[in-house]
Amino acid sequence: MIAVDTLERAWAAAARVVDPELPMLTLIDLGVLRDIAVDDDGAVVAAITPTYSGCPAMAAMRDDLLREFQEAGLPDARVRVALEPAWTTDWITPEGRAALAAAGISPPGTAPRRSGPVTISLLPTRRAVHCPQCGSADVELSSEFGSTACKAMYRCRACLEPFDHVKEI
Repeated sequence: MIAVDTLERAWAAAARVVDPELPMLTLIDLGVLRDIAVDDDGAVVAAITPTYSGCPAMAAMRDDLLREFQEAGLPDARVRVALEPAWTTDWITPEGRAALAAAGISPPGTAPRRSGPVTISLLPTRRAVHCPQCGSADVELSSEFGSTACKAMYRCRACLEPFDHVKEI
């Protein structure tokens, strides 16, 4: 019973933590929060997966989770980084995708399926992108790198609005 109450408090606390680069998304919406468990000593252990190697937001995510756990009365909580399986944009929840679009950011499409080595191309990646303002598919790539490394910048030819698109990973 105690473990169930602890888990419920931990999940409720974690649900308040937002991504520092995409504050319209919780870590749950983003799919970064992989698991919360209670160890044999009764301490909460949360697992988070980075969106990509070297993601600068990981330290802030960890610190924000630990702060929320402390405020929820879980002082011995820990956060571990889980690198396998690697994060994919397919883990973004439907609610997260809707929140991105509502914030004017084009949500990612289905992530590419790969087996074997990842090929490197110097050409822009072809994506199925729609303007989050007007819904038009008549868009053009402005820059492969947007406000963060995980986003590309586009411009809609229909309504002329610029927007970020979360890259499929």
